[in-house]
Amino acid sequence: MQEDLLIELGTEELPPTALANLSKHFSSYIQEQLNELGLGYSKVKSFASPRRLGLLISALEPKQADQTIERKGPNIKAAFDADGNPTKAGEGFARSCNTTFDQLTQVETDKGTCLAFSMTKEGRTVNEIIPELIQTSLDKLPIPKRMRWGDLDVQFVRPAHWLVVLYGQDVIDCEILSIKSSNITYGHRFHHPEAIVIQKPEQYENLLLEKGYVIADYNNRQEKIVAQINTAAEEVMGHAVISQDLLDEVTSMVEWPKAVVGSFDDEFLSVPAEALISSMKKHQKYFHLLSQDNENEQRLLPQFITISNIDSLDETQVKEGNERVIRPRLSDAMFFWQQDLKTPIQTHLDGLSKVIFQQKLGSIEDKCLRIEELSIVLAKQLTINVDDCQTASKQCKADLMSEMVGEFPDLQGIMGRYYAVHRGETDNVSIALDEYYLPRFSGDRTSKNSVAQVVGIADRIDTLCGIFAIGSPPTGDKDPFALRRAALGLIRIIVENNLDVDLTDLIHQSLALYPVDIFKADKEETANQILNFILERFKGYLLEQTEYNAQIFESVRSINISHLVDFIERMDAVVSFLKLNESEALAASNKRIANILKKAECETFSIDESLLKIDAEKSLFERYNQMQNELASLKQSKDYSAYLHVLTKLKEPIDTFFDEVMVFDQDVNLKNTNIDEHYDSSRIKEIMYCNKDMTSGKLSLCLQENKEHIKLEFENDKLKSTYYL
Repeated sequence: MQEDLLIELGTEELPPTALANLSKHFSSYIQEQLNELGLGYSKVKSFASPRRLGLLISALEPKQADQTIERKGPNIKAAFDADGNPTKAGEGFARSCNTTFDQLTQVETDKGTCLAFSMTKEGRTVNEIIPELIQTSLDKLPIPKRMRWGDLDVQFVRPAHWLVVLYGQDVIDCEILSIKSSNITYGHRFHHPEAIVIQKPEQYENLLLEKGYVIADYNNRQEKIVAQINTAAEEVMGHAVISQDLLDEVTSMVEWPKAVVGSFDDEFLSVPAEALISSMKKHQKYFHLLSQDNENEQRLLPQFITISNIDSLDETQVKEGNERVIRPRLSDAMFFWQQDLKTPIQTHLDGLSKVIFQQKLGSIEDKCLRIEELSIVLAKQLTINVDDCQTASKQCKADLMSEMVGEFPDLQGIMGRYYAVHRGETDNVSIALDEYYLPRFSGDRTSKNSVAQVVGIADRIDTLCGIFAIGSPPTGDKDPFALRRAALGLIRIIVENNLDVDLTDLIHQSLALYPVDIFKADKEETANQILNFILERFKGYLLEQTEYNAQIFESVRSINISHLVDFIERMDAVVSFLKLNESEALAASNKRIANILKKAECETFSIDESLLKIDAEKSLFERYNQMQNELASLKQSKDYSAYLHVLTKLKEPIDTFFDEVMVFDQDVNLKNTNIDEHYDSSRIKEIMYCNKDMTSGKLSLCLQENKEHIKLEFENDKLKSTYYL
């Protein structure tokens, strides 16, 4: 009879940033093994809290189905000797089946009669299977570093204290991580540290909730936390900002959540809000509050919400305790802010010379000088204020030397903007010092500030060029300088802001700023590697758009376009062109022409109109000439879609040309005007003469496109030539 199975491993407090992932993998590993073993069940529910990982598997079958195992052995001719006695092959097959020769049978196969063995393997029970599944799943969990405890040899992410393995009302006897299984769990560390006996697996969640002060379901606990935060925020007329990362971490730190509102002195509001928020989130895991004013005018309130792991009889003590803890944190932030305001910008700039960017590429100061050079070039090309770009690029890394960023690295750029405003820099420069980092992560926005765009491009291209120059591109999943992210950020800045930037030119200008002795490969080869690396990221970025595909991308890439915006415009034109009825035939003709040109003996071709003899070639040439001015105008205006639409007018004359014109005429001038793989039959002697060194020849007739042709093949040890005459 099917029964529910409960598995729970009780531990010391698990790492909060890893809990959700551990639970997900533990559940998936158990399910994968159950499926592989053919052990049926209806559903699986996972549980995760700071002190437990659990699973409830509903309607689990008590044992595997029996299996019939059939094996075929050697042919009977090989299994018996002339006297009808078993051969070594026959006896060996019996031994491999763990049986005797007289227990074997014979079966008919498409290869004749063979020895065979059949047996029924009884399915294993839940009691046999489940301990192995649990141990295997725990061993596979993504734990970077496991620990030992006491004098035990076992290892896990945290010391284990209890183990529940309950199938129906019966405990499955096993020992895992040196803990004997039972039906006993434990509640909240403070509210109910006593043992709780579980009679049936389905009682587990409610028992912990009602008796143990534990909300074991991770998602339920998180929903309760969100509801409590929003209720508490409304009570103080504020709006709580709930980031998912912080919410996940807090959910993994509590079993019985209770929201508590605390406050801090108004004097701290003189410090940039981002610094206060970072201090509250990073050190204390607090949720900050904003005023409920107009969205564009929201300001930080001198209050916070913390999630306690206890339902205190005196909540005031919890509130005051958290307020005492946060005050010195905020005092540090205020001190850093005040000290940084007293420090001249030049002091920070000078300090960059002491910080190494990369051993072969120099200091951060050297990098800023290169960024400045590139920013000036880009600003001129894009007609953006050169002075602002130069100032911003020179100062873009200065805040790395500030006390505040030293304490809170996530504030780099943000503090640069605040310090720039304090120094009286222009709005363009101040904003650029913060937003040139955009996009900071996947899905983040790009900056609309033109100075930030210039500095952001210069910074990323310098990193890409420098690391490739010294021969350290990303390999596999290793990307220590985050070059893939830099390339994608570069692409997004250019594309999403419609910037006319030539990557080939930009890469060469960037590489020119490095000394020759750092290059591991030829500079031109390095430039090609960088461009290809960026274009591969660009391909992935574009293929997320449903209307594009790899074939369209490669068709544009084949003509060596390194202006990304122009690249997309050409792809859009191809997408539009492919919707036309004429597109398939013209694409086939283009491929045929390309193949013909590959076989041509000369590299360049010119058309002598006086040599054109056939109406089909005259008509094609005339139609082509009529289009030249229109095509030139459309190409100049970059109206690629219209350009390709105009080319559809050539479908009919091209088709007629290939139907009626034989290229590769005896007349060399005419041959260079018309090129095709078909030869005129009058040239048989010439072809045979040209191939006089061939050791053998074969002549045959064939039909091609309803026309008779002579197929002539010559071959020797090194070469085979085929001509259609």
